Amino acid sequence: MIPHISSRPRRTLVLAAAVGAALTFGAPAALAGTAPVAPSAPSVQSAPAKAKAAAPTSQSATWVAGTRAYLVITAPGDSSAVRSAITANGGTVFSNYDSIGVIVAHSASGSFATTMRGVSGVQQVGATRTSDVPADAYNPALPANPTQATTPTGEPVRADMSQIKADQAWAVTTGSSSVKVGILDTGMDDQHQDLAPNFNAADSVSCAYGKADTRTGAWRDVDSHGTHVAGTIAAAKNGKGVIGVAPSVKISAVRVAEPGNSFFFAENTICGFVWAGDHGFKVTNNSYYTDPWQFNCPDNVDQAAIIEGVKRAQAYAESKGSLQVAAAGNENYDLAHKTTDSASPNDSTPTTRTITNACLDIPTELPGVVTVAANGTGTTKASFSNFGQGVIDVAAPGSDVYSTVPGGKYGSKSGTSMATPHVVGVAALLASTNPGITPAQLRDKLATQANDIACPSDSRCTGTTANNAFFGEGQVDALKAVGSTPPAGKYFENLGDFAINDNATVESPITVSGVTGNAPATLKVGVDIKHTYIGDLKVDLVAPDGTVYTVHNRAGGSTDNIIQTFTVDASSEVANGVWKLRVNDNASADTGKIDAWNLTF
Repeated sequence: MIPHISSRPRRTLVLAAAVGAALTFGAPAALAGTAPVAPSAPSVQSAPAKAKAAAPTSQSATWVAGTRAYLVITAPGDSSAVRSAITANGGTVFSNYDSIGVIVAHSASGSFATTMRGVSGVQQVGATRTSDVPADAYNPALPANPTQATTPTGEPVRADMSQIKADQAWAVTTGSSSVKVGILDTGMDDQHQDLAPNFNAADSVSCAYGKADTRTGAWRDVDSHGTHVAGTIAAAKNGKGVIGVAPSVKISAVRVAEPGNSFFFAENTICGFVWAGDHGFKVTNNSYYTDPWQFNCPDNVDQAAIIEGVKRAQAYAESKGSLQVAAAGNENYDLAHKTTDSASPNDSTPTTRTITNACLDIPTELPGVVTVAANGTGTTKASFSNFGQGVIDVAAPGSDVYSTVPGGKYGSKSGTSMATPHVVGVAALLASTNPGITPAQLRDKLATQANDIACPSDSRCTGTTANNAFFGEGQVDALKAVGSTPPAGKYFENLGDFAINDNATVESPITVSGVTGNAPATLKVGVDIKHTYIGDLKVDLVAPDGTVYTVHNRAGGSTDNIIQTFTVDASSEVANGVWKLRVNDNASADTGKIDAWNLTF
């Protein structure tokens, strides 16, 4: 059948029905089509104090028609004076996140935003929607807990898993149960036999409407999108159905979608990112854009506040150790050359407007977020996948992906939504094999392990084979991520252990051969040093002619281990010869070893 847009999830194109009981994925008539269209979102990226949402004053409020939601942005810290002003000016505080300076306010007053923009201490105010806040926000109904179908045994390896070599990676590791992955989506069917073994109820929640609802089951799926994403990441290797990329990591559902429409408004996304940071998620999956605007433009006061609020929440999550991975979108649109937006606002009446690159698809284009494009068969560009030089980071399979759906069933979907969880799974494997890895290091490793894909004969694909508009750094490779050796001639490594003793210097050599000419200006130096006090260490790359390039110089204090890829401009050096990683310990009491290191030309 020809794919069409699935019910609400913006990032998904439906291809097939599920197995088990009969299941059909429908789409509203206005969205169904014979090719990807500009779809609506689903609508379906000393430590600071935790940004806990305060008990909302509006918990028992009586809903009235015309109630709208607003982000009130202040300086991080005590917002009590601004919250009092909200109440005094016809609003109520629904939730607040003082550590990032974001308050979610409700008001039915048409002058509320204008009035609040004049209040001392208020930096920005913006409406988060062009429709009313549903009455359900004040007393949310729990999603249904679907009856589970019985699935026959057997879990053949699917084509998408073979494509990224996940099936080979499982021989090395299936992931660590200490790695927590958050799925910010339409929810998850935690009773599904392929998800239940890895489901983490303690860290699951609903963030619909913009505040955490921790009731049992509040996290359940109000569509099917989130359950499908979850299976691709971490369906258990249990002899049933399918296997996820990282089938032993823990997955938590953070339902950001509102019921009935699966809208992902800004306050919901903010709640989700803060929750991710506070609950130790190593990586999160974000296969949506923040409704109701496909692109948020900073010259619009409402959209500027949305950008700022979600940006702060993402930065908060990252500061707590969480990497956000997001779908690029399904409009076959060049995100590096934006011109028009015809899909916004999707919660009322969309209009066509002229936009520029200053307008952002969020969270996809926020700083620090890994943006994922979809591959079709093999290493082709999926026809629907968005693209953009400097925007796309990596690519992964996104066509006809078979995974879990609610009720113990399985089905196929296509979209960058389906590509993103492959990348999240690879990131979870990287985190499993590199305990303590930071979000920045994870981003770097995702780029390093990806396999380059050259541009096809398509003028829209700009850039180089190493990094281009269609595929970014290339297609993810789970086997390389967990430590396999990439093709000879470009990648060289030394896996031998070299002891780092107190006040001593040690060198680990790598012999490079078969590389023509000089080393690149972007020589990648992957370092895995186990040491209990990296502030003792000076780390140098020594070229074959003896030239020394310092990559780490006694930084990091009492932090353990250096697991990082550095970029060195070695373009003046002949590539072939013996390169050395030199580590100098400059103090007593702490020792370690060079566990491994590598060079990528």
